[in-house]
Amino acid sequence: MSANRLKLNTDKTELLWVGSRYNLSVLQSCGPVLRLGSDVVEPTDHVRFLGVTLSVDLTLDRHVSNTSARCFYWLRQLRRVRRSLDSKSAATLVHAFVSSRIDYCNAVLAESPKAFIDKLQRVLNAAARVVTETRKYDRGLTDIIRNELHWLSVPQRVKFKFGTMMFRCLRH
Repeated sequence: MSANRLKLNTDKTELLWVGSRYNLSVLQSCGPVLRLGSDVVEPTDHVRFLGVTLSVDLTLDRHVSNTSARCFYWLRQLRRVRRSLDSKSAATLVHAFVSSRIDYCNAVLAESPKAFIDKLQRVLNAAARVVTETRKYDRGLTDIIRNELHWLSVPQRVKFKFGTMMFRCLRH
């Protein structure tokens, strides 16, 4: 790093030990750290890499929870001003603040447990309710999402992302 005039930023450097529960319990008891010159990097229970949060057990539970929490925050903010917006403006804001977060790096969700996908689908359903001004227990939300808003469900979004990536790979 010093040959390329680079310096380690200890505030942004994270260390994650990955392994079985037994191996991790053995590692945690002796407290291994990473020493790079005079800098010491302590291990954490999760790291963030390109916007995706990985846990020590390599599950995406924390990533999905963080994503859904941020999306619900923005949906609460949008509900406050929804009466001042027309449907097109509300849809644009939902795409900017919510759908883009669900779509970002969603390829890592392929073959993930249904509970993770369902959590993100609930976010998308709440976003559709904000855009269409429907209440929580109104029926026909899936028809509204499919026919009026023309949105894909979360599993379909993941498949679409993979299809797009594969198409680009085959073209080049």
